[in-house]
Amino acid sequence: MTGASSGIGAEVARRLAEQGFKVIAVARRAEELSKLAAEATRGEIISAPGDVTDRAAMRDLVERIEREHGAIALAFLNVGTYFPDSDDDLGGDGFRKTFAVNLDGTVNLIGPLVRAMKVRGRGQIAVNSSVAGYGGLPQSIAYSSSKSALIVMCEALKFDLDKLGITIQIVCPGFVKTPLTDKNDFPMPFLISVEEAGARILDGFQNGGFEIAFPKRMAWLLKFINLLPYSAYFWLVGKTTGR
Repeated sequence: MTGASSGIGAEVARRLAEQGFKVIAVARRAEELSKLAAEATRGEIISAPGDVTDRAAMRDLVERIEREHGAIALAFLNVGTYFPDSDDDLGGDGFRKTFAVNLDGTVNLIGPLVRAMKVRGRGQIAVNSSVAGYGGLPQSIAYSSSKSALIVMCEALKFDLDKLGITIQIVCPGFVKTPLTDKNDFPMPFLISVEEAGARILDGFQNGGFEIAFPKRMAWLLKFINLLPYSAYFWLVGKTTGR
């Protein structure tokens, strides 16, 4: 479980532990992970501080987990962040940091996980994207494009992983009340609690299916909007967001 120190990651870690799982919680904030581990009353949450942008460290982490704790049955790659570009530096530091965490931080773990799981012919990998990845949105140049890349990557991976017996899923939440969305200064339609998001994600893990998207109203609305001709898409998105 990456991105486990707060928000969706911490909530899903708690819920998996309650179901009896041994959860390896990964994030950079060691103190927050220790607090999370102490909350487990069933199962077990083990703190594993680490930086997902460090490819070698993530490879070593997967190998260490398999060696010390046994086969990884489920991996939830949940890292996600947002760094705005400065007005005069499009594609600059903020853009690169967003991609380094959201995309590279996920890719750095998928390779080692697939290598471990394909030997057994089974396993489950879920990647947290966003409904913002369905299409370009205002003020989300790096965020939307990094989340879109995750969706397309998982679509492409599914063809190969199905043959290996590995389940791949993409998680596409709408607005969830977390420390990340607390920074937003714009209206967030259909905002849901992190508890509701955690419940829906666990249902998706258990029920299978490629995509876990919620709330349904927002997911289907954005899917429909992205089927429109570009002239209608830009007009509608601009009107509803004030852009």
